[in-house]
Amino acid sequence: MSEVEDPDSTFILRSFPVGPLQCNCSIIGDRISGRALVVDPGGNADQILSLLKELNLVPIAIVHTHAHLDHILAAGDIKRATGAPIYLHKEDVFLWDMLEQQCGMVGVPYKPLPDPDHYLKDDQDLACCGGIAIHTPGHSPGSMSFWFEEHRTLIAGDTLFQGSVGRTDLWGGDMNTLVNSIKQRLYTLDDEAIVVTGHGPNTRIGIEKSSNNFVRA
Repeated sequence: MSEVEDPDSTFILRSFPVGPLQCNCSIIGDRISGRALVVDPGGNADQILSLLKELNLVPIAIVHTHAHLDHILAAGDIKRATGAPIYLHKEDVFLWDMLEQQCGMVGVPYKPLPDPDHYLKDDQDLACCGGIAIHTPGHSPGSMSFWFEEHRTLIAGDTLFQGSVGRTDLWGGDMNTLVNSIKQRLYTLDDEAIVVTGHGPNTRIGIEKSSNNFVRA
C-alpha cells in the first residue's frame, strides 16, 4: 500500500492494488471533516470498505479516471454499502455500458453495475481536499486525472505511468490525443508533484518530463 501523507497534515491518501488486473485504487480523505473520495474501485470491495472504516472516513463520491473494467468492478458494491454517488466522464459511458463485453474478453466474471449518478467535467471541483478533475483523454475518450494542488498530488489513472503511458489500442484510444493531454495538462503541473498511477509504482511529474520513454517535456 502506498501512503502519500504528511503526518502534520489532515490529508490522507492510501493507494493499493485491487481486482483481477491490480488497478491502483485510492482513498483520499480529510482527517478533520471525515470526507473522502474513493477513486477507481476495481475490485476487493471489502478491503476498500474496511480501510474506510479504519480511517474513520465517509466517502462523498466514487470517482473514476475511466471506465475500463479493472477500474470500475467494485463501484456498485461500494455505492450499495455507503450510498456514495458514482461519477464518470460522459464520454466513457459507452465503456461502462459494455462492461459485460469487457469482462468476457479477459475472462472476468461479469456483475452488472448501476448507472453513473453524475458526469465529471473538466476543472470540476471534487469537494474534497481541494481536488480538481482534469479531462485528459487519449487512453479513453473520457479519461480523467484528479489534481490536489495543495498536496502536490496527481491521480493519473492510466494516462501516465512511471516511464510509460497508457495504451491507446482499446476502444476510443488515440495516441496523439494522449500525448497532448500529458504535455498540456499534466506536464504543466508542479515538477515535485507525486503521480499516483493506475498500475504500478508512483512517480513524479518532473521525473516523467525528463525521462519518460514516450512523452518528454
